[in-house]
Amino acid sequence: MSKRVLAELTDLVLRFRDERDWKQFHNPKELAISLVVESAELLELMQWQQGEALTRALHDKREAVVDELADVLHSLLLLAHDLEVDLDAALRQKLAKAAIKYPIEKSRGKAKKYTDL
Repeated sequence: MSKRVLAELTDLVLRFRDERDWKQFHNPKELAISLVVESAELLELMQWQQGEALTRALHDKREAVVDELADVLHSLLLLAHDLEVDLDAALRQKLAKAAIKYPIEKSRGKAKKYTDL
């Protein structure tokens, strides 16, 4: 996602919020709670499913999955805006740090924490 697209999406969620006068309810704590709640709602769609059943559930509940992913992004964009975090730069910086912790030659194909590689 380009910086331009992130900026456009942020503008959309800010306009939505401002038209409803909801900024008064959006402090960083409340937005972080919303981010966790929306993530949990996404996870709930997959709860207790494995293998083929999980694949089927994700297919059958695709619209709900898409809605929950959008809700997560909505909360994330508002929180990043209010905390003045450049998500593009933050993700690039975090990936650079992760590349050091998880070098390809040690981590490829392994689901282990960097301390266990």
